[in-house]
Amino acid sequence: MTDLIAKTAIDRRLAGIVGPVIEGLGYELVRIRLMGGGGKTRTLQIMAERPDGGIEVEDCAKISTAVSAVLDVEDPIEDQYILEVSSPGIDRPLTRLKDFEMWKGWEARIETTELIDGRRRFKGTVAGVEGEEVLIEIEEGGETVTIGLQFDWLSDAKLLLTDELIAEMLRQRKASGVIDETQYDEIDETDGEDDPAEETKH
Repeated sequence: MTDLIAKTAIDRRLAGIVGPVIEGLGYELVRIRLMGGGGKTRTLQIMAERPDGGIEVEDCAKISTAVSAVLDVEDPIEDQYILEVSSPGIDRPLTRLKDFEMWKGWEARIETTELIDGRRRFKGTVAGVEGEEVLIEIEEGGETVTIGLQFDWLSDAKLLLTDELIAEMLRQRKASGVIDETQYDEIDETDGEDDPAEETKH
């Protein structure tokens, strides 16, 4: 379990409970975050997808039902909360080493826990992985250079929302039959974090 999937102690504990449930249904946990607090109703946000990528609203509903059942038994969250199961979205977080191989060639923003050559933030094109290192092409002094960042150093990583990325996502959905163009005059593109989510109140 990496910090990118589950950052805090409670997130890690929750991941240990819901991760096996999600995997048992044939999906993978991308990220889990318990957000809110201080008197507000908290939100448990779970991002999941199929091993080969992609997830539909029906899948989210299936995961939500199974996760709700196990959380009701384990009862790890003291406050009232809303369970939100969603896809990773277009500008998705990259949380596993394999994500950097899968999304090679796309622009991303990466942050590290420690200063690397005087900086913590890197923006560039994902160039795959080499061993335990994430490769990223960045502009430096007018030249494109490829640097390697140890996967363990990463504190945050996500794809940048670009027109090319949106077009690619729509192309993939059309190819997989998710979008039937005869049903729509136009497709709304939103700059949201996630796709439609399945929400359950607790």
